[in-house]
Amino acid sequence: MYEIKPRDNPYLIGHEVQEKLILDAWRNRALHHAYLISGPKGIGKATLAYRIARFLLNANDDKVDSYTNLEISPDNQVFKQISANAHPDFKVVERGYIKTDRQKIYKALAVGNYMSDEELAKLKKSAEIVIDDVREVNDFLAKSSAYGGWRVVIIDSVDEMNRSSANAILKILEEPPHKTMLLLVAHNPATLLPTIRSRCAKLDLKPLKDNITASLLRRYCSDLDESKIKKLSVLSEGSIGKAMIYADGNAVEFYERIKKTAQEGKNFKIKDILDFSDDASKDSNYELFKELIGRFLVEQAKSGINVVQSTKLFDDFNKIFKQTDSLNLDKKQVVMNMMVSLTKMGQE
Repeated sequence: MYEIKPRDNPYLIGHEVQEKLILDAWRNRALHHAYLISGPKGIGKATLAYRIARFLLNANDDKVDSYTNLEISPDNQVFKQISANAHPDFKVVERGYIKTDRQKIYKALAVGNYMSDEELAKLKKSAEIVIDDVREVNDFLAKSSAYGGWRVVIIDSVDEMNRSSANAILKILEEPPHKTMLLLVAHNPATLLPTIRSRCAKLDLKPLKDNITASLLRRYCSDLDESKIKKLSVLSEGSIGKAMIYADGNAVEFYERIKKTAQEGKNFKIKDILDFSDDASKDSNYELFKELIGRFLVEQAKSGINVVQSTKLFDDFNKIFKQTDSLNLDKKQVVMNMMVSLTKMGQE
């Protein structure tokens, strides 16, 4: 599985402008107490947040001119502490585990065992960041800095806060303690309380260019061939996170099959559709199919090809997906019906 966690990732490209804004503000003693780091999922928002945190907790105020970027070596003690979530002046707020799985963690700790990353990945997290998660921030900020410098809080992501936790964060933003920075990662900032947005400086990150996504894929997924890298770079729409998820699955093959079926029209082969439906309806592939068929229809509409039909199918498919999920309908039949519907595009 291709994965690199933001807390462990020293490498960031494509967001040099935002990085320079932070570095210049630090040099001029003009840092804001809170930054809203926004943009689509998987483009490096959390990686930038950790990069900022490591820099602030390591940088020497007496050597302002010696820094040209925010990079900190993985061998640096601060980097290692943050990677291990063990720095006393650093706090991360994420969705916590559900009650039963939290008890599993506590039980393991009680007997001196530590769950591995693989074991933790199997546990289920809450749907939201709740008020108890934010109360930990208040406790953290009530203490003095261990090293007499900055204290940094990352919230990943603020989109996942419920109303109570959002109001609790707002109170902190209204009266921030001295030399404290809050880094709020947001995939969809429009859903946040306007008062939260207004109290943060903005770092708006854009999707990565295809050549940058390709470069990152070569770095993180070195076993991929060049042809697949190029296809994944386009298909992922500027998200290296999405590209790496796609690289793990059948995204390229699925998307090409969807396109081919639409192009075949009435000449489609029912066996091909049946075989594809068997594969795409599997639990591990179904969500990927839903995303990619939606992407295909949007691309069709944008290109001016079959605009009316593409838009209608997009709306129809979304309704069917919702019904399938809520009523537990036969996924294979749903996939098959959708693929047959694609063959009729351009025939009306």
